[in-house]
Amino acid sequence: MKKSSTDASNSKPFNYDKELAILHEELVHLQEWVKKQGLKVVIIFEGRDASGKGGTIKRFMEPLNPRVCKVVALGVPTEREKTQWYFQRFVPYLPAAGEMVLFDRSWYNRAGVEKVMGFCTDEEYNEFLRSCPEFERMLVRSGTILLKYWFSVSDEEQEKRFKNRISNPLKRWKFSPMDLESRSRWLEYSKAKDNMFAHTDTKQVPWFVVNADNKKKARLNCISHVLSQIPHEKMDLKPVELPDLPDYKAYVRPPMNYQTFVPEKY
Repeated sequence: MKKSSTDASNSKPFNYDKELAILHEELVHLQEWVKKQGLKVVIIFEGRDASGKGGTIKRFMEPLNPRVCKVVALGVPTEREKTQWYFQRFVPYLPAAGEMVLFDRSWYNRAGVEKVMGFCTDEEYNEFLRSCPEFERMLVRSGTILLKYWFSVSDEEQEKRFKNRISNPLKRWKFSPMDLESRSRWLEYSKAKDNMFAHTDTKQVPWFVVNADNKKKARLNCISHVLSQIPHEKMDLKPVELPDLPDYKAYVRPPMNYQTFVPEKY
Protein backbone atom coordinates (compact mmCIF):
# COMPACT_ATOMS: atom_id res chain seq x y z
CA MET A 1 0.00 0.00 0.00
CA LYS A 2 1.39 3.38 -1.02
CA LYS A 3 2.04 5.93 1.67
CA SER A 4 0.58 9.40 1.33
CA SER A 5 0.58 12.50 3.46
CA THR A 6 -1.41 15.68 3.54
CA ASP A 7 0.05 19.14 3.12
CA ALA A 8 -1.62 21.26 5.79
CA SER A 9 -1.26 24.42 3.69
CA ASN A 10 -3.53 23.22 0.90
CA SER A 11 -4.89 19.89 2.21
CA LYS A 12 -3.71 18.12 -0.93
CA PRO A 13 -2.29 14.64 -0.38
CA PHE A 14 1.09 13.75 -1.79
CA ASN A 15 2.79 10.43 -2.21
CA TYR A 16 5.77 10.48 0.12
CA ASP A 17 7.52 7.45 -1.37
CA LYS A 18 7.13 8.79 -4.92
CA GLU A 19 8.44 12.24 -4.03
CA LEU A 20 11.35 10.75 -2.10
CA ALA A 21 12.26 8.51 -5.05
CA ILE A 22 12.39 11.56 -7.33
CA LEU A 23 14.65 13.40 -4.90
CA HIS A 24 16.85 10.33 -4.44
CA GLU A 25 17.47 10.13 -8.18
CA GLU A 26 18.50 13.78 -8.26
CA LEU A 27 20.74 13.24 -5.22
CA VAL A 28 22.64 10.61 -7.19
CA HIS A 29 23.15 13.12 -10.01
CA LEU A 30 24.33 15.68 -7.44
CA GLN A 31 26.78 13.17 -6.02
CA GLU A 32 28.25 12.46 -9.45
CA TRP A 33 28.43 16.18 -10.18
CA VAL A 34 30.28 16.82 -6.92
CA LYS A 35 32.78 14.10 -7.85
CA LYS A 36 33.25 15.35 -11.41
CA GLN A 37 33.64 19.01 -10.47
CA GLY A 38 35.72 18.33 -7.38
CA LEU A 39 33.34 20.22 -5.11
CA LYS A 40 33.63 20.28 -1.33
CA VAL A 41 30.27 20.22 0.44
CA VAL A 42 29.48 20.47 4.15
CA ILE A 43 25.89 20.24 5.42
CA ILE A 44 25.15 20.88 9.09
CA PHE A 45 22.04 19.47 10.76
CA GLU A 46 21.08 21.06 14.08
CA GLY A 47 17.92 21.31 16.15
CA ARG A 48 16.31 20.22 19.37
CA ASP A 49 16.31 16.59 20.46
CA ALA A 50 13.75 14.51 18.54
CA SER A 51 13.41 17.18 15.86
CA GLY A 52 13.96 14.71 13.04
CA LYS A 53 17.57 15.41 12.08
CA GLY A 54 18.62 11.77 12.15
CA GLY A 55 15.72 10.57 10.02
CA THR A 56 16.43 13.22 7.40
CA ILE A 57 20.11 12.30 7.29
CA LYS A 58 19.21 8.62 6.82
CA ARG A 59 16.90 9.44 3.90
CA PHE A 60 19.58 11.70 2.46
CA MET A 61 22.18 8.94 2.58
CA GLU A 62 20.03 6.05 1.31
CA PRO A 63 20.90 6.34 -2.42
CA LEU A 64 24.44 7.68 -2.00
CA ASN A 65 27.90 6.18 -1.97
CA PRO A 66 29.23 6.36 1.63
CA ARG A 67 32.73 6.78 0.23
CA VAL A 68 31.64 10.06 -1.35
CA CYS A 69 29.04 11.28 1.14
CA LYS A 70 29.92 10.69 4.79
CA VAL A 71 28.10 11.30 8.05
CA VAL A 72 29.99 12.71 11.02
CA ALA A 73 28.42 12.38 14.47
CA LEU A 74 31.07 13.06 17.08
CA GLY A 75 30.68 11.97 20.67
CA VAL A 76 31.83 13.63 23.86
CA PRO A 77 35.31 15.19 23.43
CA THR A 78 38.21 13.44 25.06
CA GLU A 79 40.28 15.08 27.78
CA ARG A 80 42.95 15.83 25.17
CA GLU A 81 40.42 17.32 22.75
CA LYS A 82 39.11 19.58 25.48
CA THR A 83 42.53 21.28 25.57
CA GLN A 84 42.63 21.86 21.78
CA TRP A 85 41.46 24.85 19.80
CA TYR A 86 37.70 24.27 19.80
CA PHE A 87 37.29 23.82 16.03
CA GLN A 88 40.33 21.54 15.78
CA ARG A 89 38.45 18.27 16.37
CA PHE A 90 36.08 19.03 13.49
CA VAL A 91 38.69 20.03 10.89
CA PRO A 92 39.92 16.47 10.11
CA TYR A 93 36.40 15.53 9.01
CA LEU A 94 36.03 18.35 6.49
CA PRO A 95 35.74 17.17 2.87
CA ALA A 96 38.40 16.99 0.22
CA ALA A 97 37.58 17.66 -3.43
CA GLY A 98 34.72 15.48 -4.67
CA GLU A 99 33.29 14.78 -1.21
CA MET A 100 30.22 15.67 0.83
CA VAL A 101 30.12 15.60 4.64
CA LEU A 102 26.93 15.68 6.72
CA PHE A 103 27.39 16.77 10.33
CA ASP A 104 24.80 15.26 12.68
CA ARG A 105 25.35 18.05 15.17
CA SER A 106 28.53 20.02 14.79
CA TRP A 107 30.64 22.77 16.29
CA TYR A 108 27.33 24.39 17.26
CA ASN A 109 27.26 22.11 20.30
CA ARG A 110 29.09 24.92 22.06
CA ALA A 111 26.28 27.38 21.38
CA GLY A 112 23.61 24.92 22.48
CA VAL A 113 24.07 22.01 24.82
CA GLU A 114 27.45 23.14 26.18
CA LYS A 115 26.14 26.60 26.99
CA VAL A 116 22.85 25.42 28.52
CA MET A 117 24.32 22.51 30.48
CA GLY A 118 27.35 24.42 31.70
CA PHE A 119 29.90 22.29 29.84
CA CYS A 120 31.83 25.38 28.78
CA THR A 121 32.77 28.63 30.46
CA ASP A 122 31.22 31.99 29.58
CA GLU A 123 34.56 33.00 28.12
CA GLU A 124 34.65 29.93 25.86
CA TYR A 125 31.06 30.52 24.81
CA ASN A 126 31.60 34.18 23.96
CA GLU A 127 34.77 33.35 22.05
CA PHE A 128 32.83 30.80 20.01
CA LEU A 129 30.22 33.39 19.03
CA ARG A 130 33.02 35.72 17.91
CA SER A 131 35.12 33.20 16.03
CA CYS A 132 32.48 30.92 14.49
CA PRO A 133 31.37 33.32 11.73
CA GLU A 134 34.97 33.92 10.73
CA PHE A 135 35.74 30.19 10.79
CA GLU A 136 32.81 29.56 8.45
CA ARG A 137 33.81 32.43 6.16
CA MET A 138 37.28 30.86 5.97
CA LEU A 139 35.70 27.59 4.83
CA VAL A 140 33.67 29.38 2.18
CA ARG A 141 36.70 31.32 0.94
CA SER A 142 38.58 28.02 0.65
CA GLY A 143 35.94 26.79 -1.79
CA THR A 144 33.73 24.82 0.59
CA ILE A 145 29.97 24.89 0.06
CA LEU A 146 28.54 25.19 3.59
CA LEU A 147 24.83 24.74 4.31
CA LYS A 148 23.27 24.95 7.79
CA TYR A 149 19.83 23.59 8.70
CA TRP A 150 17.96 24.09 11.95
CA PHE A 151 15.09 21.65 12.52
CA SER A 152 12.33 23.43 14.40
CA VAL A 153 9.86 21.32 16.40
CA SER A 154 7.11 22.43 18.76
CA ASP A 155 7.18 21.43 22.41
CA GLU A 156 3.96 19.43 21.92
CA GLU A 157 5.43 17.44 19.05
CA GLN A 158 8.71 16.88 20.89
CA GLU A 159 6.82 15.53 23.90
CA LYS A 160 4.89 13.13 21.68
CA ARG A 161 8.12 11.86 20.12
CA PHE A 162 9.81 11.50 23.50
CA LYS A 163 6.90 9.40 24.77
CA ASN A 164 7.13 7.24 21.66
CA ARG A 165 10.83 6.68 22.24
CA ILE A 166 10.22 5.71 25.86
CA SER A 167 7.51 3.17 24.99
CA ASN A 168 9.03 1.74 21.81
CA PRO A 169 11.86 -0.77 22.49
CA LEU A 170 13.24 -0.15 18.99
CA LYS A 171 13.67 3.54 19.76
CA ARG A 172 14.45 3.41 23.48
CA TRP A 173 18.17 3.77 22.79
CA LYS A 174 17.49 7.22 21.34
CA PHE A 175 16.33 8.53 24.70
CA SER A 176 19.04 9.63 27.12
CA PRO A 177 19.23 11.41 30.49
CA MET A 178 20.31 14.47 28.49
CA ASP A 179 16.91 14.45 26.78
CA LEU A 180 15.25 14.82 30.17
CA GLU A 181 17.46 17.77 30.93
CA SER A 182 16.76 19.38 27.58
CA ARG A 183 13.05 18.98 28.22
CA SER A 184 13.26 20.70 31.59
CA ARG A 185 15.43 23.49 30.14
CA TRP A 186 13.27 24.29 27.12
CA LEU A 187 13.38 28.04 27.75
CA GLU A 188 17.17 28.09 28.19
CA TYR A 189 17.63 26.21 24.92
CA SER A 190 15.28 28.65 23.17
CA LYS A 191 17.30 31.62 24.39
CA ALA A 192 20.57 29.93 23.40
CA LYS A 193 19.24 29.22 19.92
CA ASP A 194 18.09 32.82 19.48
CA ASN A 195 21.49 34.14 20.54
CA MET A 196 23.26 31.65 18.28
CA PHE A 197 21.22 32.84 15.31
CA ALA A 198 21.90 36.48 16.18
CA HIS A 199 25.65 35.88 15.92
CA THR A 200 25.97 33.18 13.24
CA ASP A 201 23.10 33.74 10.80
CA THR A 202 25.36 35.59 8.38
CA LYS A 203 24.91 36.70 4.79
CA GLN A 204 27.71 34.40 3.65
CA VAL A 205 26.50 31.36 5.63
CA PRO A 206 22.86 31.76 6.63
CA TRP A 207 20.75 29.40 8.70
CA PHE A 208 17.87 27.65 6.95
CA VAL A 209 15.01 26.69 9.27
CA VAL A 210 13.08 23.49 8.57
CA ASN A 211 9.55 23.17 9.95
CA ALA A 212 9.92 19.67 11.40
CA ASP A 213 6.59 18.97 13.12
CA ASN A 214 5.77 16.74 10.13
CA LYS A 215 8.73 14.41 9.72
CA LYS A 216 8.02 13.36 6.14
CA LYS A 217 7.50 16.89 4.90
CA ALA A 218 10.64 18.02 6.73
CA ARG A 219 12.72 15.33 5.01
CA LEU A 220 11.40 16.16 1.55
CA ASN A 221 11.69 19.91 2.05
CA CYS A 222 15.23 19.73 3.38
CA ILE A 223 16.55 17.44 0.65
CA SER A 224 14.82 19.51 -2.01
CA HIS A 225 16.37 22.68 -0.62
CA VAL A 226 19.86 21.18 -0.56
CA LEU A 227 19.46 20.27 -4.23
CA SER A 228 18.39 23.82 -5.02
CA GLN A 229 21.39 25.33 -3.23
CA ILE A 230 24.10 23.44 -5.12
CA PRO A 231 23.97 24.15 -8.87
CA HIS A 232 24.43 20.86 -10.71
CA GLU A 233 23.58 19.11 -13.94
CA LYS A 234 22.00 15.78 -14.69
CA MET A 235 24.79 13.33 -15.37
CA ASP A 236 24.74 10.93 -18.30
CA LEU A 237 25.49 7.49 -16.93
CA LYS A 238 27.70 5.50 -19.26
CA PRO A 239 26.17 2.25 -20.49
CA VAL A 240 27.60 -0.87 -18.90
CA GLU A 241 27.85 -4.25 -20.59
CA LEU A 242 28.48 -7.28 -18.44
CA PRO A 243 31.26 -9.49 -19.84
CA ASP A 244 30.57 -13.17 -20.40
CA LEU A 245 31.66 -15.51 -17.67
CA PRO A 246 34.95 -17.26 -18.41
CA ASP A 247 35.02 -20.97 -19.12
CA TYR A 248 35.18 -22.57 -15.68
CA LYS A 249 34.80 -26.22 -16.68
CA ALA A 250 38.31 -26.95 -15.48
CA TYR A 251 37.57 -25.47 -12.07
CA VAL A 252 36.90 -28.01 -9.33
CA ARG A 253 34.97 -26.57 -6.42
CA PRO A 254 35.85 -27.84 -2.93
CA PRO A 255 33.22 -30.09 -1.34
CA MET A 256 30.31 -28.14 0.15
CA ASN A 257 30.79 -29.77 3.55
CA TYR A 258 34.17 -28.04 3.83
CA GLN A 259 32.33 -24.78 4.47
CA THR A 260 30.22 -23.65 7.41
CA PHE A 261 26.91 -22.23 6.27
CA VAL A 262 24.52 -20.03 8.21
CA PRO A 263 21.44 -22.08 9.17
CA GLU A 264 18.52 -21.24 6.90
CA LYS A 265 15.90 -20.45 9.51
CA TYR A 266 13.82 -18.43 7.05
